[in-house]
Amino acid sequence: MTTHQHTPSSGGPSRRTQFVLAAFAVGMTVVMGLLALDTPRPAGGFPLTKITTFDDRPESAEDLLFSAGETLDRDRWSGIVIHHLGEPFGTPESIHRQHLSWGYQGLGYHFLVGNGNGLANGEIHVGYRWIEQLPGAHVVGDAGKIHNERSIGICLIGNGDRQPYSDRQIRHLVRLVQRLQQECGIPANAVQLHADLASTLTSPGRLFPEADFRAQLLDAPH
Repeated sequence: MTTHQHTPSSGGPSRRTQFVLAAFAVGMTVVMGLLALDTPRPAGGFPLTKITTFDDRPESAEDLLFSAGETLDRDRWSGIVIHHLGEPFGTPESIHRQHLSWGYQGLGYHFLVGNGNGLANGEIHVGYRWIEQLPGAHVVGDAGKIHNERSIGICLIGNGDRQPYSDRQIRHLVRLVQRLQQECGIPANAVQLHADLASTLTSPGRLFPEADFRAQLLDAPH
């Protein structure tokens, strides 16, 4: 509708009506702006992202993994589950929005490992669930009842059924898992693939280097 500078005629909307319509428009703008934010549903909110990189020195990310947010709840974490996104591209924000649309309370994984397509190659995203030591939303089916409460969810960006992971992505995944094993006392046999827990899934994909990955897990974390 074209906006005119002269006073509206008697046949147009009254001043009060114009005010109400303007207020409604402003209100809708605010609402749409809020919906566009990556703010999950629980009251109080929480940080959406805390991103760090694992460079070629494993100790560089050590403090960032275990010094931020809530005190590490070692009694909770008894396992680790490895996933893939199933898509070649992903960012913490895009996955967060997707999980909200599924009815989750935001990003369901505790960690993401980038492939250079949306998140840098080998970059570790530390999700709010880890920062606040909250259960995940990453294991489907009956196994989810236990593993979402007690297992740390790590998601590799990419689709392991279609394309191999980069060496750097897998190397940083291994280092992340080793650090979690050490800090939480998680044995190698409690590090599982999502496909181990859901027979209808292949995650983290048929091209995931499972044998090499498992060979580097810690048998007796301290």
